[in-house]
Amino acid sequence: MPDADELLTGLDPEQRQVAEALRGPVCVVAGAGTGKTRAITHRIAYGVASGVYKPTEVLAVTFTTRAAGEMRTRLGQLGASGVQARTFHSAALRQARYFWPRVYGTEFPEIISSKFGLVAEAARRIGLSTDTALLRDLSAEVEWAKVSTIRPDDYAGEAPKRRRQVADLDAATTGQVLRAYEDVKRERGRIDMEDILLHTTAILADDERVAAEVRRQYRWFVVDEYQDVNPLQATLLGLWLGGRDEICVVGDPRQTIYSFAGASSRILSSFTRSFPQATQVQLVRNYRSTPQIVAAANAVFGPGGRDGVALQSQQEPGNPVSYQGYPDEPAEALAVADEIVALHRQGTPYKQMAILFRINAQSEAFEEALGQLGVPFVLRGVEGFFNRAEVRQAVTLLRGAARAGEGAGELVADVRAVLATMNHTDEPPSGGGAVRDRWESLHAIITMAGDLVAENPAADLTDLVADLDRRAQQAHAPTADGVTLATLHAAKGLEWDAVFLVGMHEGMMPSVHADTPAAVEEERRLFYVGVTRARHDLLISWSATRNPGGRGNRQPTRFLDGLLPASHEARQVARQPRRRKVATCRVCHRPLAASDRARGRCADCPSTYDEVLFEALRAWRKEESTDQSVPAYVVFTDATLQTIAEVKPSSVQQLAQVRGIGQAKLDRYGEAVLAVVAQHA
Repeated sequence: MPDADELLTGLDPEQRQVAEALRGPVCVVAGAGTGKTRAITHRIAYGVASGVYKPTEVLAVTFTTRAAGEMRTRLGQLGASGVQARTFHSAALRQARYFWPRVYGTEFPEIISSKFGLVAEAARRIGLSTDTALLRDLSAEVEWAKVSTIRPDDYAGEAPKRRRQVADLDAATTGQVLRAYEDVKRERGRIDMEDILLHTTAILADDERVAAEVRRQYRWFVVDEYQDVNPLQATLLGLWLGGRDEICVVGDPRQTIYSFAGASSRILSSFTRSFPQATQVQLVRNYRSTPQIVAAANAVFGPGGRDGVALQSQQEPGNPVSYQGYPDEPAEALAVADEIVALHRQGTPYKQMAILFRINAQSEAFEEALGQLGVPFVLRGVEGFFNRAEVRQAVTLLRGAARAGEGAGELVADVRAVLATMNHTDEPPSGGGAVRDRWESLHAIITMAGDLVAENPAADLTDLVADLDRRAQQAHAPTADGVTLATLHAAKGLEWDAVFLVGMHEGMMPSVHADTPAAVEEERRLFYVGVTRARHDLLISWSATRNPGGRGNRQPTRFLDGLLPASHEARQVARQPRRRKVATCRVCHRPLAASDRARGRCADCPSTYDEVLFEALRAWRKEESTDQSVPAYVVFTDATLQTIAEVKPSSVQQLAQVRGIGQAKLDRYGEAVLAVVAQHA
């Protein structure tokens, strides 16, 4: 076991100040990537090694099992393995299980693994029809109300004040569900995860002998991620302390992104008002990111700054942060996928790259783009688009309608009619959450139908189902060593060598639901979390419109105002409407229909491609697709091969002009294609 002095070796001055502040209260404001876990674990270990702390009298609490496990591992390596490092729920559950029989004289109740079943029963009792998405949102609202210490009878009055809304339900109806849920739970003798905190709090508040026993057990407290503490957890923490001040809290107000779940940064900012004598330390040395990325992170909050610290990078200079606007979402997705392939070839492992977005529905375009290029990916905090329950149901219904020959022949209208049977409407729900995610997923299918019609005006439901099957197959990538696709919320606490922040336009970032200054500031903090996940490369992108040929009126997020001057060329790409070059037939020179653009000539114009070369290219494609275990069209479509057989390119530059050949395919197949062409010259 290292001695006390050895434990301070290697700490920077601020981390050492934290480690040496053994007596509370202590408030540490730790910026992203500044080594806060290192600082607090060394503080605990130093306290143990110097004889100030007895390991079994220290309780360190954090918010995730992963973080608690990491803390226990580090403490063990530092010679402080007897310290309890737990989540709030784990620590409370241990105490509640132990004292419950003594206080109530019964066995500890069974904990439900999911609220869904009981919430569904509660909804039925009040005559409310629900689906999975609404049940998920109602379950989340149950949790929020309980950690915010709002009783069901008070919900209807409190919800409007706090701008809470579940889907399109009024507050009174949601309050009735909350009340019925508690009734169902009580009748069945069950408790939920929030009840663990509530019951532990009640036991400590009502039984002085129990409270005294707990306080004798734990004399020293450390709370990590203090900015994420909710009112119920703050109450429990106060009962653990029992008026004492031997507490060290660590947090970053700039990473408060869970207000929707009840967290409040005011609990962190008010700590020094509760403990005016507290030692205050700021960790500002960022060991994660390059100076360029750190400068961007600091600029998110402007020169005057807000709560939190201005970071100082300790890394060598690296690449500049990339800001890029694209004319539409497919163009953005393909460009990002191309860049990922390029970075991988330069030595960055796929598993060290991440694509981060605001909401789940944004993942589909990037799943498809990565699938097209054969790039493996993993999904974190988001379900794969074609694995989502509502998407699977929609595809099944569309396939059934296609087989039955249903539809009036206007594809988009036919799709809307089919999805209407799933209660999908053209107008989005007024609230956010799972109901909004479900709407976005189904609306994406309507968008895909519109894209297909733009390419082939005669497309019908059968063509759409085939296109959806193709997209699903392309998006099915192996997960080993894969690029991470995640929401910004799911990315907190993680880091990668290269990060792509995508879809960063107004209306998405900040979210359209952020309609108050406080909500916009939470979105700003979420954007900051995304920026600070990157070590070496950070690429921020947005698109002017959702679909090719759209109006192109989206603007990059306002959070880039401090990073990009108004004249920056990246702004102009998205700001200007897309000026589409009119494609003409190479035979008759008339403007081409959308369905003929890949071919490069009108359907009724005579073919001018070399059929022998075309068949040779098809034979080569078959070998490639067999080797890669992918459908042939993933390599190149027939239309692209026909164009190659017609143009007969003799250089990479000429091949790059063929529609359907992007940089990634050019890099992957260019030499082989040119070799086939040369053999038949």
